[in-house]
Amino acid sequence: MLRALNILVVTALVMSAAWVYKIKFEATVQLEQVSKMRAQIRRERDAIAILRAEWARLDSPNRIQELAQRHLKSKPIEVAQFDTLDNLPDRPVPIVPPGTQDPIGAIIEKFADDEVVTGSVPAAPRQGQR
Repeated sequence: MLRALNILVVTALVMSAAWVYKIKFEATVQLEQVSKMRAQIRRERDAIAILRAEWARLDSPNRIQELAQRHLKSKPIEVAQFDTLDNLPDRPVPIVPPGTQDPIGAIIEKFADDEVVTGSVPAAPRQGQR
C-alpha cells in the first residue's frame, strides 16, 4: 500500500511539473507575441510621425503658393473685379411655383405639347371624336 501511495505521489508530481512547464511555455509564447506587437506598434507610430511630417511639408502655404504660381495661369485678384450687390441681375422666374406637391409633374405639364404623340401611347380620342 505504501508503494502504491509513493507511485501515486510521484505520478502527481510529474504531472504537476508537466502542467507548470506547459503554463511557462505558453507564457513565453505570449510574451514573444506581446514584444512583436510592441515592436510593430513602435514601427507604426514612427511611420505615422513620418507621414505627419510629410503632410506638414506638403501642406505648407508657401509651397502651395509656389506651385500655384508655377502651374496655374491665374492672376492676382484686383479690386476692380468686385461689384456691389445692387448690380446683380434679377432672380429668374421659378419654373415651378413654390409649394407644389409634384414639382417634376408641374414641369412636365408646363412644357407638355398636346399635339405630340409618342409611338408607345395611342392618341387619346378628342372630345367630339369617337
